[in-house]
Formats: sequence, C-alpha cells, structure tokens
Amino acid sequence: MTTTASRPAPPADGSATAPVVHPNRIVAILAIGGIVVAMTQTLVVPIVASLPTIFDAPASDTSWIITVTLLVGAICTPVSGRLGDLYGKKKMILISLVPLALGSAVCAVATTVPVMVTGRGLQGLATGFIPLGISMLHDLLPKERTAGAISLMSSSLGIGGALGLPFAAAVAEFASWRILFWLIAVCAVVVGVVVWRAIPAPAAPARVRTPFDYVGVLGLAAGLVALLLAVSKGAEWGWASPLVLGLFGGSVVVLLAWGWWELRTPAALVDLRTTARPAVLLTNLASIMIGFAMYAQSLILPQLMQAPAATGFGLGQSMLQMGLWMAPSGIAMTLMSPVGAQITRARGPKTTLVLGALVMALGYGLSTLFMDTLVGLSLTAFVAAAGVGFAYGALPAIILGSVPASEKAAANGFNALMRSIGTSVSAAVIGVVLARMSTTFGEHTLPTEGGFRVALLLGCGMAVVAAAIAATVPVKGLREVAGGHWPAGQAPAVRRTAPSPAGAARRTVGACAETSPRCAASNRPRPTRRSPPPRCSSCARSRA
Repeated sequence: MTTTASRPAPPADGSATAPVVHPNRIVAILAIGGIVVAMTQTLVVPIVASLPTIFDAPASDTSWIITVTLLVGAICTPVSGRLGDLYGKKKMILISLVPLALGSAVCAVATTVPVMVTGRGLQGLATGFIPLGISMLHDLLPKERTAGAISLMSSSLGIGGALGLPFAAAVAEFASWRILFWLIAVCAVVVGVVVWRAIPAPAAPARVRTPFDYVGVLGLAAGLVALLLAVSKGAEWGWASPLVLGLFGGSVVVLLAWGWWELRTPAALVDLRTTARPAVLLTNLASIMIGFAMYAQSLILPQLMQAPAATGFGLGQSMLQMGLWMAPSGIAMTLMSPVGAQITRARGPKTTLVLGALVMALGYGLSTLFMDTLVGLSLTAFVAAAGVGFAYGALPAIILGSVPASEKAAANGFNALMRSIGTSVSAAVIGVVLARMSTTFGEHTLPTEGGFRVALLLGCGMAVVAAAIAATVPVKGLREVAGGHWPAGQAPAVRRTAPSPAGAARRTVGACAETSPRCAASNRPRPTRRSPPPRCSSCARSRA
C-alpha cells in the first residue's frame, strides 16, 4: 500500500496550480450533507409507537426498522473510510449518497415490514458520509480553517439528530410520515449534485497494487452484527438466553479471528498497529464513552417530557412539543463548534476533548436538579449538547493528528464506529435501567422518577470516565490538526512499495508525502543520488 499526499502538490515546473478552493462553500455543503445523513437516525422516532399499526405487524418485527440502520451503518463506516483512502474520498461520498436517496424512496412507498427494513438498510449505507467529509476537509482547507470545519462536520451527526426530531414530529403530526422520506431522498440528490459540481477532489490516491481486503470486511461484518444484535436485542430476547449468550461469544471469537487476519494481511481493512498507538487507542475508548453519554440524553429526556403529568414527575408534552424543547440542543452544537475549534487551536484537541466531556457531565448533573421544569431540562440539555459539540470536534482532530496521511479516512471511520458502539450500548443499558425501575400507570408501564434520575447519573458518570480517559491521551508527537506535517523526528514509519516505472524517483516519507519532483512545503528540488538530502522546512524530515 502506497502512502499519498494529503494535498495536491505543484508540478516540477511550477506551472500548474492546485484546484481553486472556496472554504466556506465546501464547509457548508459537507456540513449540510452530514446533517441530512444524521437526520435519518431520528426520522422514525415520532412514529415508532405507530409502526405496528401502520404495517399490521408485531412490535418485535417493526423494531428491525430501527435496528437495521444501526447494523448496516456500523459495518459500512470503516469500509467506506478505507475505500476513500484507496480510491478517493469525493468518489466515495458521491457513491454513499446513492443508497441514501434510493433507500429513502423505498421507505416512502413501503407497505410491508421487509420492504421498509430494506429501505432503512440502504439508508444506513450512507453513514460513512460524515467521517469521509471530515477527512476531505482536512485535505482541502487551509490550515487556519481546518479545526473549525472539522468540529462543525463532526458535530453534524448530533445536530442532524437533534434538529431532525422536531422536524419529523411536525411533519408526522400535520402530514403523512411518507413525506419525511421523500424529502430526504430529494435532499440526498441535491447534495450529491452540489458536491459533484462545487467541491474539488483532493489529491488522487496512488494506484492500488494490492487487492481489497474482502475477508476483513466479512469478518468485521460478522463480528459487529453478532455483537450489536446481542446488545440491541438482549432486553427483548433475554440477556441470559442461549441466543444472546451465543451471539456475545460468537462475536468475541469472530473479532479475535478478524484481528489475527488484519495483522497478517498486507492490505488490511483497518491497520490495527496504528489503532494500537496510545493516542489513537485512548481516543477510541473515550469515543465509546462519549457516544454512550450523548445518546443517553436523547433516550431519557424525551420520555421524561412526554410522561403524563398525573404521575407527579412527568411533564405531559406531546411529541411535537417535546421536539421543540429539545431543539436548542442541536443549536448548542452548532454554536459551540467554532468555540471548540478556537480552544483546539489555542490549547490542542486533547484539552477540548477533556473540557467537552466535563461540560457533558455538568449538564447531566444539573438535569437531576431540574427534572420538574421544562425550561430547566431544556437548558441542561443545551449545556450537555455544548459539551458534545466540543468533544465531537476534538475526537477526529486527535485521530487525524495521530495517523499517516494514507489512513486518515479509515482511522476516522473506525473512530465513528467506536461512537456507534457507544450509542448501541447506551440504548441497551439505559433501556434496562428504565425497565427495571418502572411502575404501572393506568394501562401503561412507565419508568419511575428514581429510574430517570439513575439513568441521568449514569450518563454523567460515563462523561466523567470519558474525561479521565481523554486526560491520559499522550500529546507528544501529535501533529497539528491542519498542518499535515509531523514534528521533527516523530513521524511514524510508513509502509513502502516498489516505485512504478514511470515514477522511479517517487518516495513516500511520513505525513509529508509528496509525489511531485518538488516538496510542496519547501519548494526545494529533490536531491540527486550523489547530493546530500535537503530537509523539508515544515516537517524536518529528509526528502531523500
């Protein structure tokens, strides 16, 4: 596998220039696309209770309408990231929008559960859009704009989910739910056309000389499906049932075998040696906790707001009213993204990540004190979401600063997978807590006030754990988020392949990988075999 430059380099004669880049346009297009993709996660929330009636099927069958998107997205995210590294990020972004539009159209006309599940599975194939967009921003934008753009793009996952809930509730209440999916289909087509026409492609990757890791894809898919099925269906099927225990055990065996394969294949889907670096490993662990804490809020507060007021602690809001009260959390992520970027530029992404996790913990802690008021819950949700905005912007910044240029999209996709695992575990754990601490009210079984409080404290605890893990992330050797160069003497080793006949002088060194006869950072000509090798002025690494 050959490492390629993350930014286009000028040709030897200096006559050609890099594609014209409009930072504001690129950020706006990719962020809007990320929000559209993220909205698919909450589209069906307002109609979850009505799905059995709509499709004349039991709730156990209609629950797959939600589960399948999670499973497909978890598998697709690291795969699309790897394909982006190999074949081009813009190409993979455009390809990911095709199943989003097609799946949304299928859902809009679905009349049976299997057809609806198929459409939702196709929508899940677009989940890789956001990590691919983050890597693309890192490639295209100037250094001073990258931190803020990455922060906004990463936060679009939460922004889309938060803003999508009141939007979906309003459409479902005043019109047909099928309109929701038609709107997403149209938006996907529009975003695809705009990306194709208005965003230049980053530097083309080198020709792939090794086959794609199909065995790795199948192994990761089998392991993740077994793990996430056990986590998401454990409460329904029984945590001690042979099926769930078998799924947990099978996932461990398959993932261990997958890891053995990935360490030995020359073209691994995920470079586990890079993933095992302390900065990357600890950041991925913190991502699981951040994903858990982020999703817990979206599970707890809506139920608390919609609980009947007659219970003594419920706030008696409709779905639409609840969505409007939760909408400020999406606004908080949008507003805090540039603030987090400023902190990252001044103090580094590690500081931003620790601060974000602590702010999330503060929001959860305060929410236990204001459970009896809508304004209080909305404000505490705003605080917690601000922390999510900080954290979600810092996570990819650390990852991008810790891996070689040839593995940015794959590493980013794997980090997004870790967050997805965190949200899946959060759904299972919070669901168990609220189910265990419940009471019968009329014809319905509702969580108790104590159950809501324990769940909120659990989210607070996970945010604190995330802050503790983030505080241990090593910063030595972490390159600047947008600079694209490693500190002197700290660049990681990069696997090399034999040069092609047409470019025998091409070399790949560290993250300052250049394929032109000149170094884009120093503009010095490459040395001949007999001359002493000059050093790149930015990365201080020999160009020989």
